[in-house]
Amino acid sequence: MSRIDLPAQPNGYKVQWSYLPKQFSAENIEEILDLFRKFVPTGDFTLGKPVREFEEKFAAMIGTRHSIGVNSGTDAIKLGLKALGVGPGDEVITTANTFIATVGAIGELFAKPVFVDCTDNFCMDVSQVEARITKKTKAIVPVHLAGQMTNMPALMEVAKKHNLPVVEDSCQCILGNIEGKNSGTYGRSGAFSLHPLKNLNVWSDGGMIVTDDDDFATELRQLRNHGLAGRDSVVRMGCNSRLDSIQAVVGNWLINQVDFITNTRIRNAAYLDRGLSRIPGIKLPQRFNNRKLVFHLYIVFAERRDELVAHCKKQGVEVKVHYPVPLYQQEGLRQYGYKKGDFPVTDRHAATMISFPAHEHLTEEQLAYTVQTVEEFYEA
Repeated sequence: MSRIDLPAQPNGYKVQWSYLPKQFSAENIEEILDLFRKFVPTGDFTLGKPVREFEEKFAAMIGTRHSIGVNSGTDAIKLGLKALGVGPGDEVITTANTFIATVGAIGELFAKPVFVDCTDNFCMDVSQVEARITKKTKAIVPVHLAGQMTNMPALMEVAKKHNLPVVEDSCQCILGNIEGKNSGTYGRSGAFSLHPLKNLNVWSDGGMIVTDDDDFATELRQLRNHGLAGRDSVVRMGCNSRLDSIQAVVGNWLINQVDFITNTRIRNAAYLDRGLSRIPGIKLPQRFNNRKLVFHLYIVFAERRDELVAHCKKQGVEVKVHYPVPLYQQEGLRQYGYKKGDFPVTDRHAATMISFPAHEHLTEEQLAYTVQTVEEFYEA
């Protein structure tokens, strides 16, 4: 193949990370602003009709009876745990390899996160969970990281054996599934993020909780709205975590594109897999034939990772690292008593993972340029 060269994009990169400038092009922005212009005169700003419509569409997409719009994916986790009664002194088992939001949700309830290591698909090593269960364990929070899924059938067996509820952190895994059963539908509830860089996003923060439990859904709706059962009836202590109606307008506009977004990312990931797997120095993570991986992030393991990151950026490929410092080693989590080396797989991932753009607005030429850039690094 002859050498590919590409013009730089507006941000200076030839293969840029963010797809938002193309997803929300000038034409699309005008279309959404027209929807705003029709909506704003209604004054239906708080838990308005767009929120109810979005919740119905989201539940239908995921395959649950209920979907509850909240103000972030973090709150979607936190309120799911709060509805289970998680509080001070309780322990919640989760994975050492995740974003701070997972643990932040646990910490906000004054519960203790109890970590287990991960496998080479970035998710919780379910074989380690049972050994971490104590009398204080109140719930389990698996994290479907980067669009990959935790081994939920195996985890649900452990949870059932010990009568522990599961709240799925599906914030990075919209429409991921195992043998057709979607992320977020295994546990008592599933938490999704609508952050701008998620596969389904809005123009600010937003989140969704899904559940099949009618009573649980009622409690969650009350918790997100000050504990109100009606305008003047407070039935529990809640908070203000309502999904804004104006954000639901954006969500309703975009939700019909989720299949296109997901399928294109899967196709782009397959292209990168074919190209990068041939390169000595690159190792692909575990792939499973019975799981649908939706590639919120496209991550591989790389020798001389930090040097490769610098090379890619210099050549115009906007790569990232998720996450360079393991969460359990962060200064803000010292109170939980973990030390470097407690989770060796997580540590190895932090030292070797590199994330490449694989979003739905990339061209095949940009994907080929990405592979070429990595090849040139290891051949030098």
